[in-house]
Amino acid sequence: MKTYSLQRKQLIKRPLDEVFEFFSRPENLTVITPTSLGFDMLTPLPLDMQVGTLIDYTVKPMMFPLRWRTLITEYDPPHKFIDQQLKGPYSFWHHTHTFEHTPEGTLITDDLVYAIPFGIIGRLAHALFVKNKLKMIFDYRVKAISGYFESK
Repeated sequence: MKTYSLQRKQLIKRPLDEVFEFFSRPENLTVITPTSLGFDMLTPLPLDMQVGTLIDYTVKPMMFPLRWRTLITEYDPPHKFIDQQLKGPYSFWHHTHTFEHTPEGTLITDDLVYAIPFGIIGRLAHALFVKNKLKMIFDYRVKAISGYFESK
C-alpha cells in the first residue's frame, strides 16, 4: 500500500486550552470544512470526545455522498488527538492533531498519513486530483481557523 502524507502548521494567538476546546467539538468541522464538500454530520450532537468516540458524516467531493466514519484512537487534552478512518473513501487515513503552547500563542500541527485504494488507478487519481484536493481542503482549514479565532 502506497501511503502519502500532508502536514500543516499554524500559529493561533490564543491560549492552548481555548484552541484545543474548539477542536474537541466535532460540530466545528462544519466551520473548517469547505462548503463545496457538502459536509454533513450524522452523529447526534453534542459528542463527548474521548478515546473510542465514533463520528459519522457524509461528504460529497464529486456530487455523490460518501459515508465516512472516524474513530478517536488517542485523546490527550489539551495537547493531542488522533482520528482514524474506519469507513470512507481512503484505504488508510490517520490524522494526528497536536497543539503546543508557545510564547506567541498555540501552534497547531496537522499530520495526515493516507492511502488511496485501487492500486495504480488510485495512484493516478492521487497525482491528478486527490493530492491537490486535500491540499486545498487543508489550506481552507488554515484560513477558516484563522478567521474564527481572529473574530473572537
